[in-house]
Amino acid sequence: MKELDVVRLVENFNGFSAGTEGTIVAEYDGEYFEVEFFDVNGDTIDVITTPTSKLQLIESV
Repeated sequence: MKELDVVRLVENFNGFSAGTEGTIVAEYDGEYFEVEFFDVNGDTIDVITTPTSKLQLIESV
C-alpha cells in the first residue's frame, strides 16, 4: 500500500467500524499509515494513524 491508495478497515479500530473506507495520505514506516476516513457521503470523518494490519487495499492509484 502507498499514498493515495483507497483502503478499508478490516475490523473495528479507534472508534471506526469495520468497512469504513479512506485514502492513505502519508506512509510512516511501512507498518503505519495516516488515513483520511470518509462517511458514505464522501465527507471526511477524521484522519488517524492506522496500522497496516487493520487495512485492506481497495484500489491502488
